Amino acid sequence: MVGFITFEGGDGTGKSTQIGLLETYLIAQGKNCTTTREPGGTSLGQLLRQALLEVGMRSISSSTELFLYLADRAQHVREVIVPAVAQGKIVLCDRYTDSTMAYQGYGRGIDLRLLVKLNEIASGGLKPDITFLLDCPVEIGLSRTVQRKLQTPGHSGQDRFEDEKLEFHEKVRQGFLELARAEPERVCLVDASRPEQEVFAAIKEVVDRRMGY
Repeated sequence: MVGFITFEGGDGTGKSTQIGLLETYLIAQGKNCTTTREPGGTSLGQLLRQALLEVGMRSISSSTELFLYLADRAQHVREVIVPAVAQGKIVLCDRYTDSTMAYQGYGRGIDLRLLVKLNEIASGGLKPDITFLLDCPVEIGLSRTVQRKLQTPGHSGQDRFEDEKLEFHEKVRQGFLELARAEPERVCLVDASRPEQEVFAAIKEVVDRRMGY
């Protein structure tokens, strides 16, 4: 049974769009869905998201950043994800443990073995049934984020990760790809450089197969 689906990828890969499309499709199939995100899927998480992503020019150390994300996840899993799955809902989550590995591990250089242990504690050992890794060249993803900012009235324009150097984003992308290679049974690699409907068709095919449609 599929109860927990996560979406991963670098900035501008279209995760939010694809989650919305999948939610609409699953509801049409009579499924009950909960859509959420990390950070920010709980009331506490909203505060942590603001501290993590919308800090302007204020710096946060890598270890502080890591523990804030882990605190968000610990609360999120216990308050939102586990109860929803227990109720028979399909949880669609924008980012989860793989993002910690890619951004804080491959991007920031924190020890990967340590991150595996900390993720295990924060998540309570809960793993996704399916993870869609939306992948595209870094330049494409970052150009999409710029366009999104220009098209969003009142956007602050401040996002600590989107504003990182190209080298950082390349490390993150390679980290995600390493994770996909390590767990091909869970992580489905999707070419996110294609038009959004083609991307969704690839996602839908996997979901239909796993759910027996």
